[in-house]
Amino acid sequence: MPDSPASGSLADALLAGNRRALARAITLIESTRPDHRRDAEDLLAEVLPRTGNSVRLGISGVPGVGKSTFIEAFGGHLIAQGHKVAVLAIDPTSRRTGGSILGDKTRMEQLARSPEAFIRPSPTGGSLGGVARRTREAMLACEAAGFDVAIVETVGVGQSETAVADMVDLFLLLLLPSGGDELQGIKKGVVEIADLVAVNKADGEMTDAAARAAAEYQSALRMLRPANAAWQVPVLRCSSLTGQGIPEIWRAVGDYRTAIGEAGLAKRRAEQARAWLWSEIDDTLRERFRRHPAVAAALPEAERAVMAGETTPGLAAEELLRAFGVAPAEA
Repeated sequence: MPDSPASGSLADALLAGNRRALARAITLIESTRPDHRRDAEDLLAEVLPRTGNSVRLGISGVPGVGKSTFIEAFGGHLIAQGHKVAVLAIDPTSRRTGGSILGDKTRMEQLARSPEAFIRPSPTGGSLGGVARRTREAMLACEAAGFDVAIVETVGVGQSETAVADMVDLFLLLLLPSGGDELQGIKKGVVEIADLVAVNKADGEMTDAAARAAAEYQSALRMLRPANAAWQVPVLRCSSLTGQGIPEIWRAVGDYRTAIGEAGLAKRRAEQARAWLWSEIDDTLRERFRRHPAVAAALPEAERAVMAGETTPGLAAEELLRAFGVAPAEA
């Protein structure tokens, strides 16, 4: 069972940079027990003044692009530059155990051994788009523990990318050196939220192909309206195996932060905090609605009637909301 932060001992250890305390804090944050949720909120409130000082990055890409290999090379470069790197790798959830399937610690062995790195695979828990609901809070805990670069890795290209973009400063999209045809297989919305694009595996026989692909991707991106008028999304090339291009990507991160400025970054984070608030409201209302005794008693019959075509979902929802104590909306 996670330690309760009521005494302040867990918060103190977390602020001191204790890695075991960070692991316990995230376990507490991810717990769904009501008492653990209260303790997690108390913990976060206590350490909140020491958060917000990291560079928050989201990284995604098509399957097979080498996200974990890239993060290991990228993280190693950052550590060599004197940074402390936290990686929150959002894994698919096992239907049998409820735990992470991929286990990113096994895919980033060298980075995991570094005392300046912290890797935490988090099961999605069935949340929308595959994003762990508590990833934002886990990122705050990592910042409180002194990690100045926080990386969120997603499972693939889909709804989860939009959710991750709403919690990071910069969203990096990794692509393969297969040319512009690959963009046809990626949802336009994912490309539009990218702040930086990198063609990975640009080495050996794929060097020339990567150069051509980068030019095609850059041409395609010019047809999209930039998310920020102060920043034109660049397309870079890199090799996670040789390390080529990795320093340039980190410099591009710095260039982006300079381009949008402190005011732009503060505005982005403020808007993300507001979106986080409404996400919490939606999730909390849904949970309390389903746990309400009267709703729980009436829900099976409501579902049966809807499935049998005996009533409409709208009417059934109105009845359940009455049971929850919400008056129907007036015409």
